[in-house]
Amino acid sequence: MKTKPVLSADDVKKILAAAEAHATKNKWAVAIAVVDDGGHLLGMLRLDEAAPVSSHIAPAKARTAALGRRESRAYEEIINNGRYSFLSAPTLEGMLEGGVPVVADGQVVGAVGVSGVKSSEDAEIARAGIAALGL
Repeated sequence: MKTKPVLSADDVKKILAAAEAHATKNKWAVAIAVVDDGGHLLGMLRLDEAAPVSSHIAPAKARTAALGRRESRAYEEIINNGRYSFLSAPTLEGMLEGGVPVVADGQVVGAVGVSGVKSSEDAEIARAGIAALGL
C-alpha cells in the first residue's frame, strides 16, 4: 500500500493567511480557495470588496489544478492555442490561470485557486499561500 502526505487543517489556515497577507499588501480584493487532491473544498476566504462571482471561480480554478495535477493556466493555453474541444472536458470548469497545485514529496496533495485580479496576479497570490508551507 502506498502512503502520501495530505493537507491538514493547520496547513489550510497557513495557506489562506499567507495568501490573504500577499493580496492585502498589494490591495487586491480576491477570493482564495484551498482544495484537497480530489478537488474537495477545504477552506475559502473572500476578501472585502471581492466580486461575489470570485467565490465560484476560485474553487473551480483550484479543483482544476488539483484534478489535472498542473496549473490551471495550462488548460487556458491549450484552449487559446485552438483546441476548443477541450472546453468539453468533464469536471474542469476553472480553466483559467490562477489555480496552482500543492506538491509535497512529489505528490499533488491539493491546490489553491484565486480569483479577483489579473490571472497572473491570482496565480502569484496562490503561490504565496503555498510558500507558507515551506515545501
